[in-house]
Amino acid sequence: MLKINPQYLVDDKGEKTAALLTIKEFQLLMQRLEDLEDTLEMDAAIETETEFRDYQDIRADLIKEGKL
Repeated sequence: MLKINPQYLVDDKGEKTAALLTIKEFQLLMQRLEDLEDTLEMDAAIETETEFRDYQDIRADLIKEGKL
């Protein structure tokens, strides 16, 4: 579980208008968001993909292309 401790900025009425995070908390939050986006994209790809390639074939192609 991500643990953050935001500080809040309030207006004249005492209502929260913004949240302040440390850089470390912000970076952790952004990393979690990126991980979630990646997971959702992978789930969508799996649901729509009809043909999968073997890992060894993909690896061989990447080596041939000089990407690995």
